[in-house]
Amino acid sequence: MINQEITPRHLQRLACLYVRQSTLQQVFENTESTARQYALRERALALGWPAERIIVIDQDLGHSGASAADRARFQHLVAEVGLGKVGLVLGLEVSRLARSSSDWHHLLEICALTGTLILDEDGLYDPATFNDRLLLGFKRPAAYYTSCSTDDWPSCRMQEALLAEALPPA
Repeated sequence: MINQEITPRHLQRLACLYVRQSTLQQVFENTESTARQYALRERALALGWPAERIIVIDQDLGHSGASAADRARFQHLVAEVGLGKVGLVLGLEVSRLARSSSDWHHLLEICALTGTLILDEDGLYDPATFNDRLLLGFKRPAAYYTSCSTDDWPSCRMQEALLAEALPPA
């Protein structure tokens, strides 16, 4: 993660905070997680976004992130990023933006093309830079790592090996 300088061009566009829990039960039981997600709005303010340009997208609360198909507000977010209207996408854990690897990489590609930054609780990323894109790739949806079937185990083992090589020893 590079200490990305936020430019006036970023600040002229929207900061979109995407808040999501997978089920209604999680919305009611995991109130601390939801509160932490909403608190990211303060990070956008601290980074220089005016309050009127910070949009909170929480209409997908209670909807699974397995596919963008059932999340109209996520689809709208991706469209707004693609139109160059968004300077920053915020999420508590960026992997929560999309559980589908293809949805995640689609968002990353559009962010890179439009100069949109991504922020989570770990830091600020510019998907247009190689190192940040690499880190964001490792943050890809956890479902990718947990969906290894017996037919796909060689691919999963290869991913584990690549990840082990990329991370310093503990």
